[in-house]
Amino acid sequence: DCKSVSNAFGGSNPPPSISNPRSVIGRGFLCINGLGEKKMLVNYHTHSTFCDGENTLEEMVQAAIEQGFSALGFSGHNDAPYCTYVMRETEKYIAEVNRLKEVYHDKIQIYLGIEEDIYTLEKRGNFDYIIGSKHYAYKDNQYYSMDSSEEHLQKCLALWGNDTLAFAENYYQEFCNYIKTRKPDIVGHFDLLTKYDEQGKGYFLEHQGYHNIAKRYLEEAIQSDCIFEVNTGAMGKGYRTTPYPHENLLHVLKKHGAKVMLSSDSHSIHTLDYGFDEVKARLRDIGFQYTYIIYNGEFCKDYL
Repeated sequence: DCKSVSNAFGGSNPPPSISNPRSVIGRGFLCINGLGEKKMLVNYHTHSTFCDGENTLEEMVQAAIEQGFSALGFSGHNDAPYCTYVMRETEKYIAEVNRLKEVYHDKIQIYLGIEEDIYTLEKRGNFDYIIGSKHYAYKDNQYYSMDSSEEHLQKCLALWGNDTLAFAENYYQEFCNYIKTRKPDIVGHFDLLTKYDEQGKGYFLEHQGYHNIAKRYLEEAIQSDCIFEVNTGAMGKGYRTTPYPHENLLHVLKKHGAKVMLSSDSHSIHTLDYGFDEVKARLRDIGFQYTYIIYNGEFCKDYL
């Protein structure tokens, strides 16, 4: 039988930590607690002042409670030496999230996650879950920020001779190799390289060759049985009108029965559930019946 990724959760005690959820999921099992028609307001991709967020962890928790959230997961950027906006005090971050779990246990479930860059891996047992993301390009023994600004993306493209398809091939090849071998609990913004496509230049999405590359690698990544987030972060910042991944890729995820999780990639108290109603409606139109959430220490279905 498929066992819970945590011990039993009961009464008003704090929800248990998921010490290593992939120890179960990684063997091809996913524990489900069907929540029926109960719809949950939750988010597990959340940043704070420990990295590049605008608000403290506690301010985010208090805002989530005020907005009616049932669960909130934090996912600070892990301490990658080549990155400037990451956490440098990870132990303090862990301690503070655990403190908040205790303080607010009767008001909201809080989970300790981390957003891991593919080039700098974390010790999984320290966290309830890991979001695996790719924010950097790597070439000639150097790391290059890809999404921190459109100018940074242009510099990355120049390293590949402004061949957008060659850059996309490299991006997805490295990301998918990580996904298939590491098997993070959640795959972060799968097509982040398209962040600036709506800013006028159409770097990738205007080219059918790009869509072919993205589809091919997504179909490979789906075999990892990870959960893919549907991320509204760029919508909340005004860069995109639709979530990551692009709608074409959402159809691929649905066709292959992939697991998806809605997230806001929130960096402030004002975007904790940005675009959720709109995106849930679009997911229903595509054919999704539910997304995945973490509740009572388990990954479970939340029906749309």
